[in-house]
Amino acid sequence: MKLKNHTIITLLLLSVWVGCISPPEDFPTVPQIDFNNLEFVQTSGSDSLIVTLDFRDAEGDLGLNATDIFPPFNELTYITDDAGQFITYSERPDDAPDFNNRDWVIFPLINNQEIKDTLWVSENEDYYNILVKFFIKRGGNYTEFNWSDPPYFTTFNGRFPRMLEEEQQRAIEGEIRYSMLSLGWNSVFRNDTLKLEIKVKDRALNESNVVTTPDFTLSQIER
Repeated sequence: MKLKNHTIITLLLLSVWVGCISPPEDFPTVPQIDFNNLEFVQTSGSDSLIVTLDFRDAEGDLGLNATDIFPPFNELTYITDDAGQFITYSERPDDAPDFNNRDWVIFPLINNQEIKDTLWVSENEDYYNILVKFFIKRGGNYTEFNWSDPPYFTTFNGRFPRMLEEEQQRAIEGEIRYSMLSLGWNSVFRNDTLKLEIKVKDRALNESNVVTTPDFTLSQIER
């Protein structure tokens, strides 16, 4: 299957199960996660790479809703020049990247006003609360497969929704099942041996430990 327009990647919402709302009082302030499972599901459309994590957190401040878009959870930072003006594609400096759908935004809405131009942006990592890195194993060595590089200009970092709607702190534990959709898993990785590194963040921007999946090929974890 060929990649088309370098925009084959989309993200699926996470499903979250809160298994216990009154666990022991010694739960960690910094989220703690453990690897649980990894599956590859092929369909007639986009295929899913699904990772399941176990989590524990003392405050229960895990998750971001669609309305959590203001700093520090804003998606993009608009790059400005020394005078504080937005940098447009037509007047880009020599060190600006060529046009791609990650570094440039066309006609963005800023403070409820549409800017009728193409602006240079950078991605805010704090917009995401689950971060995923891919590694390919060749000759016994691992090399990171960076989705943000050409020709993909994308990411498999994502968001999962709030575990608890109320702001009252409460210790929680359970599972996060995170599905990543793509039309191109097989065409990109074929029979490569892979592993993932994953971490999550709470709303205080505390980062969990990093969990690493076992080595796998897509065929080995196909469901």
